[in-house]
Amino acid sequence: MKFPMTIAAIALAALMAPADAAALRESGDPLASARWGEMEKAFLGGAPMLFDPRVKVIAPATAENPMQVPVTVDATALGKVVEVVVFADFNPIVQVLRFFPETAPAFLGFRVKLQQSTPVRAAVRTVDGVWHVGGTWVDTVGGGCTAPTGSAAAKDWQQRLNVVSGRQWTAGPNAGRVRLRIEHPMDTGLVAGTPAFHLEEIELADAAGQRLMRVQTYEPVSENPVFTLNLESVAGPLEASGHDNNGNRFKARIAP
Repeated sequence: MKFPMTIAAIALAALMAPADAAALRESGDPLASARWGEMEKAFLGGAPMLFDPRVKVIAPATAENPMQVPVTVDATALGKVVEVVVFADFNPIVQVLRFFPETAPAFLGFRVKLQQSTPVRAAVRTVDGVWHVGGTWVDTVGGGCTAPTGSAAAKDWQQRLNVVSGRQWTAGPNAGRVRLRIEHPMDTGLVAGTPAFHLEEIELADAAGQRLMRVQTYEPVSENPVFTLNLESVAGPLEASGHDNNGNRFKARIAP
């Protein structure tokens, strides 16, 4: 199930160099990435898909710090979402994270490490099995995945490992917003002598124990990750829990 080029993609092709425009016409990729075919095969596996402007991937056009690139994925316009996978075409470790909204809206803010300029994409699977893909190009000086983290120079980082801080807004223009920060080096394993060491799974539940969102994180998520959710209406404290790839666990309460 392939879909024709969108109007936006056709307009984009008109502004491109002939070779890039040809690649766009051939692949249908609005970002004209040479690796889109590989990405589609790796993450979508031949399932029905379309490039969809309702999937918003918000990131700076130019990132000055490749180790802390802010990204927000907003797929709330699609209605019920089963799964979201975020990936960066030209990263040495392509997959950034997956999240499963469950009872929460399909919205998540976070920060990533980028090795070079790349498309950053979100593929969103809806209940009908179709993947809706959105993305944006981020230009950066690079090196974000192979540079040592700040934790490598801190003597007491092990004492702070998996310490969670957070805030929940219940009133005002940010009502429904939840933000949590987890102390973790998020080592990619691409720095000599430093093995991969990263958070693997995070769950957020309401006061009644109902799971709101589950997030699977991979090496490209930035050090000491910060996650932002927009919840429609949650009364009372929330609970964040999870573990890293070495089996270290955490659990914390986020009060309004």
